[in-house]
Amino acid sequence: MTTHTYPDVVSAAEACGARAVQILEDAIRERGQATLAISGGSSPKPMYAYFARSPLDWSKVQLFWVDERGVPPTDSQSNFKFANENWLAAAKYPTANIHRVQAELDAKEAANLFADDLIATFGLKPGEFPKFDVMHLGMGPDAHTASLFPGEPMILDTTRLAAAVWVEKFHQFRITSLPGVISAAKHRVMLIAGEDKVPALTAVLKGPRDPIHFPTQIVPHEGTEMFLDQGAARAL
Repeated sequence: MTTHTYPDVVSAAEACGARAVQILEDAIRERGQATLAISGGSSPKPMYAYFARSPLDWSKVQLFWVDERGVPPTDSQSNFKFANENWLAAAKYPTANIHRVQAELDAKEAANLFADDLIATFGLKPGEFPKFDVMHLGMGPDAHTASLFPGEPMILDTTRLAAAVWVEKFHQFRITSLPGVISAAKHRVMLIAGEDKVPALTAVLKGPRDPIHFPTQIVPHEGTEMFLDQGAARAL
């Protein structure tokens, strides 16, 4: 796993965005199209701003979310809404290329539709996983990634594409990609910022393997780059 350290979250997020764009550009040159999956949270805001300024031809990029909160797309908690307000609308992102999770529906139905969209877009056969050109991930202070929180049984599910999970501390359903999808991505860029992440990141990188308690450990080292601010980098 490669780590990059920056003075603050803005520079870390912009560097993460720049690396993602570089990977997407390479894929477009090679195949004429590319695929991207993004995560939620507030840290990616400068990354989205970078995307909005980028001259990349987004009409050639199919966009998915790694996970989504179980709320309508107009809700302030919606990962889609946040990305739309800080990037997609400004960049006039082609609507046909936006594969949002239909989280306003029943969570299990939304997860099934999310999986169906992955199968259709990537032309997957039974047992196959989508190979995103680049997947953006984050990590919470509790070491969760995507919407796989400590103690979640789905952390061990390596066969399905997506699932609805109940997150007790937020009293909310989430729809999330599962470990097989995260592992299958060709490249993963992780944006991790803040001193509050140090204990979790230390356990993830230096502790014994225990993904049930430290879900970020499901992220493969190979093909993964971490973009850290100085606070989070104290874990290194």
